[in-house]
Amino acid sequence: MVEEVVEWDEYTGRLEAVDTVDVRARVSGYLESIHFKDGQMVKNGDLLFVIDPRPYRAELDRALAQLKISKARLSLAEKDLRRAKHLLSELVISEEEADTRVSDEQVARASVEMAQADVDAARLNVEFTQVRAPIYGLISRKYVTEGNLINGGTGGTLLTTIVSTDPIYCYLEEDEQSYLRYSRLEREGIMPGSGKGENPAFMELSNETGYPHKGYIDFVDNRMDPNTGTIRGRGVFPNPDNTLTPGLFARMKIAGSEQYKAMLVPDEAVGSDQSLKFVFIVNPENTVEYRQVTLGPRMNGLRIVREGVMPEDRVIVKGLQRVQPGIKVDPVEEDIVVDEMNFLMPGS
Repeated sequence: MVEEVVEWDEYTGRLEAVDTVDVRARVSGYLESIHFKDGQMVKNGDLLFVIDPRPYRAELDRALAQLKISKARLSLAEKDLRRAKHLLSELVISEEEADTRVSDEQVARASVEMAQADVDAARLNVEFTQVRAPIYGLISRKYVTEGNLINGGTGGTLLTTIVSTDPIYCYLEEDEQSYLRYSRLEREGIMPGSGKGENPAFMELSNETGYPHKGYIDFVDNRMDPNTGTIRGRGVFPNPDNTLTPGLFARMKIAGSEQYKAMLVPDEAVGSDQSLKFVFIVNPENTVEYRQVTLGPRMNGLRIVREGVMPEDRVIVKGLQRVQPGIKVDPVEEDIVVDEMNFLMPGS
């Protein structure tokens, strides 16, 4: 039979979260309370942990008091400056003394700005005592329990982790020949390049069949790994019901050819003669002929035959053990039942 087909290349890969966040506190202190259940979904901004805020509130109060002092000194310096300008105009004080008043006012103003910065920093530290979820996703367990002293900052105590789940990535490794073939198809305008959201990909987990998850290839790395001879690619798949979990093994298929008309025969019709593949053909005189064939991939139980068989040829499917080249047969012709198979989509 002849059908329009697209060849699909199969790869294995692992699922990875689009976003993975290690949740750490920005400030140090005693862990006062925890506000989530292990393994629950959290939204961006949800409260997760509270660190004892009292030391930081006290620091904020101190900074606010210092700001008041600085503002009072600025007010006095401004008054002194106004008086100095008036006295200078009446030649009561020297220019040097007037310049001193200007300098005092500028120093007092800078002190206010510095005190305001201290207030802002102290207020931020108070806010940082509430550790909130930075992304929407699935949270892990709590790694620290209430009452423990935790360290803040980049190298601080790891409190928990969050991974995003929708969408999800599947990474694969393409061999060199496949990469060159995809590049050629892209240059010829047959296949879109990665990142355009147009190059479809299909995926299944180890307990699934039929590649039910549809996504697209969004990324191919910028260099080939010289040690493995492969280049990394990535598919993106929607995951609204959280069926796909980071770390799972997956199989993925991506289009490896343009759409074309292909000759297909049942896979069981193909025989092996050491390294050669062959089929038996019944010619118009009902005589069996041996045909060496060049095969393509398997699609929905059928095998693509690239060379060796023509559309009008009658291929022997059953009773291969009883036939030999040159014998006469009384063939019973049957149509291949395809059950409305779509050869443009990935199958088994």
